Amino acid sequence: MLSQGRANTSSARSRKGFGGLAVRREGWHLTWRGWLLIASVAVLSGGIFLAGAHRFLALSAPVNADALVIEGWLGSYAIRAATEEFQKGPYRRLYTTGGPVSGTGGYTNDYNTYASVSAEVVKAAAPEIPVQMVPCRVHRRDRTYASAVALKEWLLAHEPQVRAVNVATEDAHGRRTRLLFQKALGPDIKVGVIPLRNPDYDPDRWWQYSEGVREVIGESLAYIYVKLFFSPE
Repeated sequence: MLSQGRANTSSARSRKGFGGLAVRREGWHLTWRGWLLIASVAVLSGGIFLAGAHRFLALSAPVNADALVIEGWLGSYAIRAATEEFQKGPYRRLYTTGGPVSGTGGYTNDYNTYASVSAEVVKAAAPEIPVQMVPCRVHRRDRTYASAVALKEWLLAHEPQVRAVNVATEDAHGRRTRLLFQKALGPDIKVGVIPLRNPDYDPDRWWQYSEGVREVIGESLAYIYVKLFFSPE
């Protein structure tokens, strides 16, 4: 009787057809309560992402340093804000980094780089500040990392005593910038980051602005790539 009951149960759960070439089995399917739970989790996850994505990316983590680095690709508003940061901070050295200016087709000379362009903005805003441009020749991929490598090479050649720097960059770029600069500069130089707000969108409602969506989504994907897959050449 027991074996017959098992056979009947097995027959109910699976039925063969087409000469044994196909089998029909019972399966689990979500009820409306299950779909409701999945939808609720998705909405909750989306809300958490909207509320916290920009805050996570816009890392503010300065360190005790007398050297400030400005990423040269920043807009003039951010470069001026970084200049003010230098003036009010304990800094004695200011470096601008960056590769060839977009639209030039590649490296032509040091003065046609973002490092040079941003250095000129600093000089115009505060002529008394001693600024050192550190140009990079890479213009296509891994530009932030390549700029940091160029800075490391310059420091080793000219100011090997530098042991800590703060990097001023656009807010949503902050966490990735610190990660890449630390990879490039190595364990002997401590890297901090100072995020500068992008005035083109409200960081608390970034999803309501096309610029904010491009910035946050793009930086989120780029950070994941750097964190999980990036391997310096």
